Amino acid sequence: MTAQEAFNAASRGGFNDLAAVLAICLRHGDYCVIGGLAVNTYVRPVYTMDADLVIAAARLPAVRAELIAAGFTVQEEEWSLNAQHPGSELRIQFTKDPRYQSFPASARPAQVLGCEARVASLRDLVTGKSLAWSDPKRRLSKRKKDEADLIRLAEDYPEVRPLLPEELRRQLPGG
Repeated sequence: MTAQEAFNAASRGGFNDLAAVLAICLRHGDYCVIGGLAVNTYVRPVYTMDADLVIAAARLPAVRAELIAAGFTVQEEEWSLNAQHPGSELRIQFTKDPRYQSFPASARPAQVLGCEARVASLRDLVTGKSLAWSDPKRRLSKRKKDEADLIRLAEDYPEVRPLLPEELRRQLPGG
């Protein structure tokens, strides 16, 4: 069984959903994958059922329409546009946070679960994960996952350590 087949089985079609969402994004211009799936392209992957993306806020209405036409259930939130295909476990979230809007400009090509995609640059990914980690409104479990992702990135890419919040830098050897 391939990694894509395993993910598709575990997520009830998540690989197919991700491929469809990435194709929609590509039709609407610059975008990039952020969050755990992006981290997995830089370091040893861990399992996630979330696909976090950023695309120009002005393009979200057109993306929303295409997602609905493709059979996704779409929910509009203050800070995100969330989509999920019925029966699938993969949760797709487009951030509306303006602090992420510049990320697609410096995104790089990468394989995300075997799909060709654009992924946030390492610097932007660390910035985004640091923003999420420092958000006191975020659930503790999510903040701890962000913390682990930041530490994993810093262990494999020591050059990003200066970008980490001081509290996290102190936890690293030589920090």
